[in-house]
Amino acid sequence: MATATATTVNVKLSRSNRIYRSSEPVEGKIVIKSATSISHQAIRLSVNGSVNLQVRGGSAGVIESFYGVIKPIQIVKKTVEVKSSGKIPPGTTEIPFSLNLREPGESIVEKFYETFHGTNINIQYLLTADIPRGYLHKPLSATMEFIIESSRVDLPERPIPPDLVIFYITQDTQRHPLLPEIKTGGFRVTGKLATQCSLQDPLSGELTVEASSVPITSIDIHLLRVESIIVGERIVTETSLIQSTQIADGDVCRNLTLPIYVLLPRLLMCPSVFAGPFSVEFKVCITISFKSKLAKAQPKSDPTAPRLWMALERLPLELVRTKRDQFSC
Repeated sequence: MATATATTVNVKLSRSNRIYRSSEPVEGKIVIKSATSISHQAIRLSVNGSVNLQVRGGSAGVIESFYGVIKPIQIVKKTVEVKSSGKIPPGTTEIPFSLNLREPGESIVEKFYETFHGTNINIQYLLTADIPRGYLHKPLSATMEFIIESSRVDLPERPIPPDLVIFYITQDTQRHPLLPEIKTGGFRVTGKLATQCSLQDPLSGELTVEASSVPITSIDIHLLRVESIIVGERIVTETSLIQSTQIADGDVCRNLTLPIYVLLPRLLMCPSVFAGPFSVEFKVCITISFKSKLAKAQPKSDPTAPRLWMALERLPLELVRTKRDQFSC
C-alpha cells in the first residue's frame, strides 16, 4: 500500500490465496482512495518475476568479494497501461485489470519456477501499480506478491508410486566417531522409507530397532532443505533444518516395527528444483540418540550434527506436485 496526501493505493487480487499458474491471467483491481480529486499521467501495472541468488560472505569458503555479485535470473518482466492520463475523482475508485503472464505462442526464455523463499534462493513474483503525477507531485505506487504454482497441464495426476528405499543403520555405517560402549556393543536399526513424495502426502515408512547394547533415548526424523548455487567454478551449498519429528521416546522394544508418518510443512517446502545455476533439494535425516551422561552435559545445537552418542542416516527426498496438490480457486 502507498500513501500520499491522504491518498492510498492498493492492489487487490481476485483470489484470496494469491495462487496462479503461468498459463492463467492475473486478475484483480487497483483500489484508489482519495479525499480529493487527483490528476495523473497514466496508471500502469507491472509484473516482475525473478530468481534472486545470494551467497553470504565466507559460505563454504567463498570469499566475501563474491557477495552480491550474482545477477538475478529474470523470469518475466512486462508493463501494461490500464488507464490513460486523466483525473481520479474523490472517494474510492476501483480499476479492474487482467494481465497475462505469457501470451499464446510467446517464446519462453526462462521457466516459470514455483514461488520459493529460502535462505539463499528466492523465487518471487511481484505485481506493482504505478501512478505518475508529474514533477510537482509524488507518484503513487503499490506492490503485491502473488504465488506461482506449476500449470496443471504439466502435472501428473499423482506421482508414480515409488519403491520404498531400504536402509540400515549400524556402528559400521557411521562416518563419525562413537562412544566406545556404543561402538563395541553394537546396534542395528533397519527400515523402509518412500524417497519420492507428493507435497500433499505425508512422508511414510517404517523403522525397526533389531539390536542395541546401549539404551536408546530418542529416535527423530529431520527434514532438511539443501540450496545450491553455482558461483564461478564452485558450488555453494546451504543446508537448513526445516522440521523435526520424534517418532520414539525412550528405549524402544527390540524388533518392534515403528511407523514413520511425517506431515510436510507446505509453507517451507516446494517441488524439488534442478535448474542450471541453482537447485533446491530435500533430504531426510534419521537420528538415533543413545543414553549417555555426555549428552546431558552438552548444550543443544544442530540436532543433525554428528555426536559421539548419536547414529545418523541421510536419505534423499524428491518432492513433486500433482494436480490434486493444487488449491482450488
